[in-house]
Amino acid sequence: MTHGLNVTLQGTPVLTTERLMLRAPEPGDWPDWQAMLASERSLYIGGPLAEEGKAWRSFGHLIGHWVMRGFGMFVLCDKVSGRALGMAGPWRPAGWPEPEIGWNLWTDEAEGKGYALEGAVAARDFAFSTLGWRSCVSYIDPANARSIALAKRLGAILDEGAPTPENKPVMVWRHHGAAA
Repeated sequence: MTHGLNVTLQGTPVLTTERLMLRAPEPGDWPDWQAMLASERSLYIGGPLAEEGKAWRSFGHLIGHWVMRGFGMFVLCDKVSGRALGMAGPWRPAGWPEPEIGWNLWTDEAEGKGYALEGAVAARDFAFSTLGWRSCVSYIDPANARSIALAKRLGAILDEGAPTPENKPVMVWRHHGAAA
């Protein structure tokens, strides 16, 4: 709700892949984020959230992470249309035992086209090359078969001994950088 202002986070990187542009969240992403959080697509990230206030706070968390940490989840945008398709990126909110690479797609139409893989590879490469990470994890609900399959395609290894955020019942999939 920007009242017509075009507000962006200053100094945030923009990554490009063959089909995607990855950028920090912007106010114009709010309607798509809210719709995704109200749907079953958000089941593994704390939703569905029917209450607008909770969705609003979670969107603020995404933007605030960039301000507090200097990095965060990138919005995956189709290079041709500019349409926001989902998110992927480095993530480490307060209380997370390790840095994470996370991802989610916002619509069923974006599913099955390789966007999550393409975005996650670019985001992970950014974390390793620019942020200097040597290792990171992806915290995945054991029932989230699509994300588990993606973690495996990314070459992540199940790390059964790793700590989880707030003792959540998630699987920890470990990614190693080239230098690790």
